[in-house]
Amino acid sequence: MSAARTPDDARTVLDAAEIARALTRVAHEIVERAKGADDLVLLGIPTRGAFLARRVAERIREIEGRDIPVGSLDITMYRDDLRRAPARALLPTEIPAGGIDDKVVVLVDDVLYSGRTIRAALDAMNDIGRPRAVQLAVLVDRGHRELPIRADYVGKNIPTSTSEKVLVLVAELDGEDAVLISGGTGHPTAEESK
Repeated sequence: MSAARTPDDARTVLDAAEIARALTRVAHEIVERAKGADDLVLLGIPTRGAFLARRVAERIREIEGRDIPVGSLDITMYRDDLRRAPARALLPTEIPAGGIDDKVVVLVDDVLYSGRTIRAALDAMNDIGRPRAVQLAVLVDRGHRELPIRADYVGKNIPTSTSEKVLVLVAELDGEDAVLISGGTGHPTAEESK
């Protein structure tokens, strides 16, 4: 486990119970919109989006009584800031057996901010297959879009200023589940600046 760096001025905006409820609601909304779980594939965007995708898939399994294919989609090489940001380690892309062709793919990420991460994910998906439809589920939508991208499923809309940082903690990596906002001191990590 690697604990995330928590700024001194961070305040909690979602605790573990609120995150759990938000993910359960998102799972129900996905199933309702898809009229079941047929042809659904969840792809989490590493790092934290991959963990959230597995949790949403587990909740869909509880609702529908069957396993949902879940994987991860690394977007590192598709980012438009590779020249400006420090090099990031490549993370695994794991596409479930059966692929994504003619499936309803739900991309899962922790924070939706500028939309650039999702644009990169769409580009990465083009190299893998051609889904019937692509939807987006995020735990937090903080606003400030730079591209015309919106989430289909949102755990929580949290209006922020551009100087604030949003940090999502997941128990699998950080030892706890929480969403924190800090006042913008220091430099954001790649996860914080999405």
